[in-house]
Amino acid sequence: MPVGTAATVKAIYTDQLEAAGVDVILANTYHLMLRPGAERIAGLGGLHAFMRWNGPILTDSGGFQVFSLAANLKINDDGAFFRSHIDGTPLELTPETAVRIQEQLGSDIAMCL
Repeated sequence: MPVGTAATVKAIYTDQLEAAGVDVILANTYHLMLRPGAERIAGLGGLHAFMRWNGPILTDSGGFQVFSLAANLKINDDGAFFRSHIDGTPLELTPETAVRIQEQLGSDIAMCL
C-alpha cells in the first residue's frame, strides 16, 4: 500500500502502480484538508477521479499529523484544536469532522480519529 500523501504517489503513474500489483493507495486526510481541500477534491469527483486511480483508497484520520506537524495543539474530549503547519490558520479536527472530510474525499476505507 504505497502512500500518496497529497493524492499522488510521487514519481510513478497510476498505470505503473497497477502493473506493479498495488492493491490499495493511502491518502492523507490532514494534508488533503489543508491543500487542496476536501471540498475542492469532492467538486472534482473525489479522490478516485482526482488521482485517476480505480482501486481502493484508504484515508487516515489525520490524527498523526496533528501531533507531529500542527502548532499550538490542544486536545480535549471534543477533538484536537491546532494551527496549520502551512500558514497558522486555526483548525479543529473532531471524530465527526475527520469522518466528514474522508467522506468528501470519497475514500473506500476511512480510519477513525
